[in-house]
Order: sequence, then C-alpha cells, then structure tokens
Amino acid sequence: MDPSVNRRNFLKTSTVAAGGSVLLAKASANAKDANQRLRIGMIGPGGRGFGAHVKTLCKLKNEGRKIDIVAVAEVYSVQRDMVADYITKENGNQVAKYVDYMEMIEKENLDAVAIATPDHWHHKQIIDSLNAGLHIYCEKPMTKNVEEAIDVAKAWKKSGKVMQVGVQGTSDPCWNQAREMIDNGKLGKVLMFQTEYFRNSNIGQWRYYALTKEMTPKTIDWQRWLGVKEGLAEDRPFDREVYKQWRRFWPYGSGMFTDLFVHRVTAMLKATGLRYPGRVTGAGGIYLEYDGRDVPDVATVVADYPEGVQGLVSSTMCSQESRLQQCIRGHFGSFTFENGKIQFIAERPQVTKDSKIVSETIDVPKIGDHDHAHFSNWIDAIEAGNPDLVNNDPDLGAAAVSTVILGAQSHRNGVVYYFDKENGPRNALDAHKNGEKPWAQRWEERSKAGGPALHVPGWKAGDFGSTIENPTYMSLAGPWIDGNPPEKS
Repeated sequence: MDPSVNRRNFLKTSTVAAGGSVLLAKASANAKDANQRLRIGMIGPGGRGFGAHVKTLCKLKNEGRKIDIVAVAEVYSVQRDMVADYITKENGNQVAKYVDYMEMIEKENLDAVAIATPDHWHHKQIIDSLNAGLHIYCEKPMTKNVEEAIDVAKAWKKSGKVMQVGVQGTSDPCWNQAREMIDNGKLGKVLMFQTEYFRNSNIGQWRYYALTKEMTPKTIDWQRWLGVKEGLAEDRPFDREVYKQWRRFWPYGSGMFTDLFVHRVTAMLKATGLRYPGRVTGAGGIYLEYDGRDVPDVATVVADYPEGVQGLVSSTMCSQESRLQQCIRGHFGSFTFENGKIQFIAERPQVTKDSKIVSETIDVPKIGDHDHAHFSNWIDAIEAGNPDLVNNDPDLGAAAVSTVILGAQSHRNGVVYYFDKENGPRNALDAHKNGEKPWAQRWEERSKAGGPALHVPGWKAGDFGSTIENPTYMSLAGPWIDGNPPEKS
C-alpha cells in the first residue's frame, strides 16, 4: 500500500470530528431556512481550483444560475486574497476569507463546497463536509488511496447529498452514448479498452507551476498544508517546490496516475459500465526527467476486470506526437474516440456472419466547455435534490481511483494486486499462498467448461458476438481412449 498513508492514519482521518454531529444538526436547521440561492465555499482554490472551479462558478452565476461564492478557505494568503478579489470583481459580492476550511464551514451557513486541495487532503475534507450536511464538488482524484475511496463512497450514500467528482470529461455525452450502444450489443462481447494521456515538456511535467518569492512560511500555513496534525503527511522543512509542484511527490499526489490517467479510466468505465478491477499491475520508471521527482515519466497500467475485460493505460510525459488510439474493442467491432467523435470499426463479415455490420461515424452532440457542463450538471442535481443526476458520482470515482492507484502501487512495490470491494487490495502472491486461485486459472477453467462469456454490467444483447463456432474437424479433437479415436467414442 501507499506508504505515505498507512492504515492507522487512514482510520484516524476517516473518523468524524467530535463536533461533527453539531455541524450536521446546524446544517440541517439552516437548510430549512435557506433561500433558493446556493451558498458555496471554496476549499483550496489554487491553480486548478481558481482556473476551473472559481472562474466557472463565477461565469455560471453571471449567466443566471442561483449560486453565490460566499467564502474562500486557502492556506496561501496571496492566493486567498487574489481569489476573493476576483470573485468580488466578477460577481459583485464580498467574500469571507479563511485559512481553516472547518472554520469556514462552521461560520458561513454554506450549502455546498468545492474542493481543490492536493490529493492527500481530499478524503478528510469530503468526510468533514458530508458530516456538515454539504453538497460537494471535489477535484479528481477523489482520494489519495483505495481505502479512502471506498470510505467516501459509503459515506456519500448514507448522506443523501449531491457529490460530483471533477473529471469534467464525464459530462461529454459521448460516454453515455457509447454505453447505450455497448449494452445493446453494437460491439459484441467487449474485450478490452485502451487509452492514454501523453504530454511533453522541456522542463519536466508539473514544473511549469512557477515558484515565487512571495511563497514563504509567513504567507503559507505550511503545517496546515502538510496536514501533520491530522496525520496526513510527515513534517518537513518548508519547500516552495513541494508546495507548488506537489504532483511530483508521492506523499501528496501520484503523478500521471492520478492527475491524468484517472481522466481516461473514468471515461472508459463510464462508457463500458465496468467499475472495480479484479487484477491490476503497473510498470514504468523515471527515464528522462531527472529533476528530483518521485513519480515516473513513463508508466503503464494493465487492469483486468471480473467481467472478462482488460483495460490498458499507457503514456509518457516526454513525448506526445505519437499517441495511442483511445478505443473500446469488441468481438464484432470497436469504438475509437478522437476529436469528439465516435468511430465504429466493424470486424470482417467472415467473423460477424452479417454483412450489415459496417464501419460508420456516430454523431455525438457537442457541449463546448467541459468544466462549464460539469459544474452546471452538479448544480442541476443539487436543485433537483437528486444525487444520481451527476455525471461522475463517488461510486464511479472510487472505481477509477482503485484502478489507477493500484497501478501506481504495483509500479512502486513490484507487486501484482488482486482487488474486490469486500476484501480490498491484496498481493496476488499472498492470495495464492492463502488458497485463492490465480487469475489465469479461473479463466482457463471457464474455457475448459465451455464458457459462457461474461459481459459488462447493463448488457442486453444475449449471446450476440459472444460465442464462437466449432469447425466440423473439431470432432476429431480429444484424447484417444483405449486406442480408440474420439470420433468413435
């Protein structure tokens, strides 16, 4: 498991604060008296939190949505003042400023929060906000590790609150459109998805977040940013590089696995209906960007799902002009995704036995700004009082995190992981020693038994594209018994 968050710290940070019940009662009482406008507080509006969260919400308010950003909680005073001033300039209202997000929640009669802090804070801030009776928008990844993700999914279901995970691409209608066609058998038996997130830089990924002299222990509450008191990270000397470029270091983020891979995996899970993986392995290394980083610049995750589907995510942060194809492959055809279009590529009729199955371009509605669509979807769900309306709920968020984080841990620890929601992640070799069948053996046994094929959740197409034929000469197959060929047995 990720050494930066051990089991003791996980249990500690998932425990509700002593004042949680008081906050929940207060939030419930306030909900009865609240006017129709949503009062939103921003937690940690740094680069992404300001550029996407704050600016998008300000725009939505100016377009007539019944929302107000009323408070900002940010450990960096320069950023805090800049964000508050921007909101006042754009929307005309004064903004309360806090260092401690819990103080903001206690004092500001909020309806919702938007969380954009480093990964290692997400779980605690989500749980604290749910216990305060608030709706939540949380930037991806939903949590830092798998146990936290499952904890959040359970807490969210009990809360009845609306929570959106900030993989904004999931608000693109193409994924629901692909899902409907897949469920109805367009591809036949689904076998694999393949995706990527390539980048390149002459200074190294995430070092383009500039360091400034204004970043000092006087302007940044360093202990609060680290979360030492909360057990979220170990103490260390103040470091501008760590503060601003935290995605490069394991205690606070997981590099491309959680900053980038989670985008693609979430979309593929949404399109296929798959959720938690059954087996995950990860590989890669730091092969070029020797700048003191922890996280790899080349990485691959291979995930096998219990429904008999494999997922592949492979990328490098040092080349981007020769990307892998994003696709979902089936026995009778495949979908490829590029530039907002879905291409259906049919398999040859000698396989499908149906000349009507032909390649085509699928029309997909265009939505423009994905952040705008994603936040708008969140607000719609809150106004409707329906947590199921969001395009990326915590169930999907937890499943995607489980795949990418186990890939990162496999890379770091040299271990293949098995996973299920009841038992969590476990070392495959240890599982074998404890009597669990190897993954390959399970599928070999299914082959010996003659199937049947398993399907993605939501499958409605029966056996379409999920069987194979037996040539007549296969009657000659099998062992000879007492010197007699199988055809005479």
